This record gives sequence, structure tokens and C-alpha cells, in this order.
Amino acid sequence: MITPLGRVGRVGEVCSIQPAAIESARFVAEETTITAFDRFRAHPWHGLPFGDGAPTVVDAYIEITPFDAVKYEIDKQTGYLRVDRPQGSSALPPTLYGFVPQTYCGDRVAALTPAAEVGDGDPLDICVLSQQRIDRAEIVLPARVLGGLQVLDGGEADDKIIAVLDSDTVFHYAKDVKHLPVAVVQRIVHYFATYKMDITGETPNAIEIVDTYGAEHARTVVQASLDDYNEAFRSPDKA
Repeated sequence: MITPLGRVGRVGEVCSIQPAAIESARFVAEETTITAFDRFRAHPWHGLPFGDGAPTVVDAYIEITPFDAVKYEIDKQTGYLRVDRPQGSSALPPTLYGFVPQTYCGDRVAALTPAAEVGDGDPLDICVLSQQRIDRAEIVLPARVLGGLQVLDGGEADDKIIAVLDSDTVFHYAKDVKHLPVAVVQRIVHYFATYKMDITGETPNAIEIVDTYGAEHARTVVQASLDDYNEAFRSPDKA
């Protein structure tokens, strides 16, 4: 209910404001004031939360949309998006693409990928499907983990988690990657199998898609990346 602050008068007439109305308005303002907030922009990798529901539902920071012909990625020092390169072929990303904050692909993630020598040293990548068009990056959204791709990039573990926008009711049924249309998963696989390919054919493709996996293993990968981050950035010897 809107509390009237006073009577609306004619031009030149002084209108009175009731003291009770002022106190009521002050009470509403105090109740809705947010006192805990960041005064400065948080670093997307180190300053944003990974989500209260992890490893099942995580927060995803989006770097690229399905409409970007240029690949952007986070600048690790400043936290701003940096232009990396134009997409190597005519293919565009099939999903929203970014990473899970406060994750790191280190030894634990590498141990989950056969033939991986090390993790790639980046935050954990994530692909997020949304039924509605989302055409801007530098956003944070809740992503429900369904599965992933086991990827080797030059011998480094470079997993791609597959997820859906958790608040999208169109995907309410999806709890595992097997619940998605096969063509959707194949499109994601094809994109990452070719997105770094030299279209001139002069250099070999360093990307190998080892396997796809379901939600249970994906949650294991997410947890491993959280543990790798804690060791890399929060352990006492890193302080």
C-alpha cells in the first residue's frame, strides 16, 4: 500500500505532510536498504562467488555469447574482458560460454583426464544453454550442471562443463546431459573440436575431445577445480 504523504494543492498553495506518513516512508526505506555490498567492481575470477549450490548449481561468468564472431576472455590481472582473437572459422559458439569463479584447473582436474600432463591453469570453462536469446557478455547467471566434455589442449586438461540456465523453466526437466537433444551436444563437441583449427592446414589441431560425461562426473570436475583453486590461491604458502 502506498502511504499518502499529504494533500495535493493548487498552484501557490502550501500542502501539509503528515508526520505519520514521513515515519512510515522512513521505515520502508530502512527496511529495503541493502547495507552489505561491494563498493568496487569485484574481479570476476577471484572476487565473484561460485554459487551456494555448487557443485550442482554454480554461478557462471559469461565471456562470449552465441552471437560473437570475436573470442573474448578475461584478463587475469585486471579482470576486464580482453579481445583474444576473431573466431578461427565461420562457426560461432553454440552456447553462452564463460567460467565458474574461484575455480582452477590444476592437478586434481588433470588427474580426471586420461593422458593429461597438467591442468591448463585457467578457471573451469562452462557452456550454458538458454531458451531465450542472451546477447550480452559480462553477466553472471545460475547454471545447473548437466555434464561436460573431456578436452585435451596441447596435453593440458581443458574441461568444458555443459549446463543450462537454472532459472529457465524450459529446461526444468534436464538433470543430465543425456536429457538434452543429441544434436545440441554434438554441436558443442564439433565447435570445440574445431574452434582452434588452423583453416590453412599449416599447423596440426592441438585439440582432442577425449570423451563426454554426465552430471555425476561433471560435479566431480567442478569440485576438483574448487579444491585446486583453494590450494593455488588460499593455501598458507600462497598468502
